[in-house]
Amino acid sequence: MKLAPSLLSADFARLLDEALSVAPLASRLHWDVMDGHFVRNLTFGPPVVNALRRRLDLPFEIHLMIDRPAEYAPQFEVRPGDCIIFHVEALDSAERAIAAIRKTGASVGVSLRPGTSLERIAPLLDDVSVALVMSVEPGFGGQAFRPDALERIRDLSRRIGGRAVEIAVDGGIHAGNVAGVVAAGAEIIVAGSAIFGAADPLGAMRALQEAAT
Repeated sequence: MKLAPSLLSADFARLLDEALSVAPLASRLHWDVMDGHFVRNLTFGPPVVNALRRRLDLPFEIHLMIDRPAEYAPQFEVRPGDCIIFHVEALDSAERAIAAIRKTGASVGVSLRPGTSLERIAPLLDDVSVALVMSVEPGFGGQAFRPDALERIRDLSRRIGGRAVEIAVDGGIHAGNVAGVVAAGAEIIVAGSAIFGAADPLGAMRALQEAAT
């Protein structure tokens, strides 16, 4: 299991310090980029993410919860190992978003809302390296995990088959449910409030790791 702390739940006034505090146990850092249109929230844009990209060595997972991923993906500075994830429900076509992300040099990920059929991303599985299952409605942190996500993870795992696509899961994951999420097929766990909402973020990450085994 790979842990991807979500900076959405971090202290925005101390983003660099917060990122460094979880770096010892993080496989990557997850950035939820929201535009106020695709979801009803505003968060980070390219200037913030790029500023941190220059200061941190961990791979970035840049989750574009925005209408126009093909337009904005090129504005992010990336390094080898970084991934930019777009939503299949975005206004840009999947083909256009994938092409724009590839041009940046990042690997490509695709995500979908809880109510969107997996049939929407099935044709894209040969073109992405990460498939992100949202286990909450995207937009705000601190929501409860949706139990129906477990069957979606299992279904997605069957559809991936032998492809080199990692399943990531984001939303409401904590030490009490992470084992079931991993057992269903998740390989990357995105956690925000479970980590940054704890008095000891590294201790919370260790608890997630122990609970998942």
